Amino acid sequence: MTDTLTYGGADGWPLFCAKIQAAGATDRGSDLPVVLLHGGGPDHESLLPLARRLSHRQTVWLPDIRGYGRSICPDASRHTWSQYARDVVALLDHIGVERAVIGGAGLGGTIAMRAALAHPDRIGALILMSVEDIEDDEAKAAEVVFMDEFAARVRERGIDAGYAPILPDLAPVIGTMVRDAIPRSDAASVAAAAAIGHDRAFRHIEELGAIETPTLIFPGMDYRHPAAVAEHLSRLLPSGRLAALGMSDEIRTAEDFADAFAPGIGEFLTSLRKR
Repeated sequence: MTDTLTYGGADGWPLFCAKIQAAGATDRGSDLPVVLLHGGGPDHESLLPLARRLSHRQTVWLPDIRGYGRSICPDASRHTWSQYARDVVALLDHIGVERAVIGGAGLGGTIAMRAALAHPDRIGALILMSVEDIEDDEAKAAEVVFMDEFAARVRERGIDAGYAPILPDLAPVIGTMVRDAIPRSDAASVAAAAAIGHDRAFRHIEELGAIETPTLIFPGMDYRHPAAVAEHLSRLLPSGRLAALGMSDEIRTAEDFADAFAPGIGEFLTSLRKR
């Protein structure tokens, strides 16, 4: 069963979310609902197959991160990491949930970690899928150029042109998810969201050692989601756990993604109830 809603972000901006709940769900996995945040480029539909596999355990909420899908936000000044983290809390407030499990792929995982650092009382556990790189000063400067060039291509030639030189170097499933979402995306909003490149999520990976909540980590496989970062996080986080598998060339569709990650996530959610 899927319902949809519009809620106000922390700044009052209208944002979209889908609610996935299986008929007769009994919350067997944990006592906490799950919020899943998609990666940068796709929208919430990229995580629908995964949400449906988890929904027999508890309710799953799938927001469109501002700038993507139906959460259109063409104001570049409203795209910051702190704003994204506050949007997560705004969703929890809107649905009347004190604490939730927050999961995220790529960009969504970074938002989940920012939320856990800023609002630890609201985050019961984390699920990080294909963790993004954490850049040093030199790499961050290159990231700014990269994102500005992407935004310029989108504004001048459209979303397809924006992603064309990027997707071949990323995990195959990312390309599938992005291409699927493009017809549902707003070019001005996607270009504005690239302003996040000028913000900095973390200055150093060691900052994340302050995250004490139970965390399941799935490694990525490309230069923007290096497996080494996930492995480092699993050792750094006091309650971090590296999943048995990560992204691979065999994962090519949203259904493949769900098939690969749902079993490990299900076991993790069950473990939370036993704590």
